[in-house]
Amino acid sequence: MTSENTDLKEKLRQIPSLKAPLPDMNLEMFPDTPHQAFSLWLDEALKAGIREPHAMTLSTTDENGWPDARILILKNVDARGWHFAIKAESPKARQIAAKPNVALTFYWPILGRQIRLRGLATLLSAEECAADYLERPQHSRVSALASQQSTELSDTTELDRNLVKAEVFLAANPDYIARDWQVYAVAPTVVEFWQGASDRNHKRLCFTLSEDHSKWDRVRLWP
Repeated sequence: MTSENTDLKEKLRQIPSLKAPLPDMNLEMFPDTPHQAFSLWLDEALKAGIREPHAMTLSTTDENGWPDARILILKNVDARGWHFAIKAESPKARQIAAKPNVALTFYWPILGRQIRLRGLATLLSAEECAADYLERPQHSRVSALASQQSTELSDTTELDRNLVKAEVFLAANPDYIARDWQVYAVAPTVVEFWQGASDRNHKRLCFTLSEDHSKWDRVRLWP
């Protein structure tokens, strides 16, 4: 092992994690469904002042079977699942179209809390996708319209030109809806709520949807 690697290893060891005090997780009083539990924990994350608690990692699988992950923003949670928006030509959209089983992960370090979901991503109706696009701030709509997401950008002036064109176009056409804007809902079959502890005796509660989708079964997992 080189000196550089040794220094990095030592540096990583010195970074504190799961520092006390951390909140407890009352398993007896925990909500009956993952939807209710998520809403409760999100409120507590907001009260704790966590920045962007609606940021989550979307994990997909590419055409070669490799996992792929990136951070997105949660748009909504309802009976259909956890919602997010993407562009139809993006790699993640193509991956979901081919393999719609995905995972979502939330992590709030100040509280030492993690939420993990696995389930099927389903494209919502054209009307809902359009409504979501129109509800976005103007600069977000401009960016979505101008971007050729994840393709090679060899000339930064091209991006600047596209942004100007998109801004002018949307100013003249405020009700325009980007055809490639998509909103998905992930209907989870497994949801885990993880409360970290400084002594590493973490509390983990796993919700599993029954085969007939009529109820959620709950079990506690080992740390």
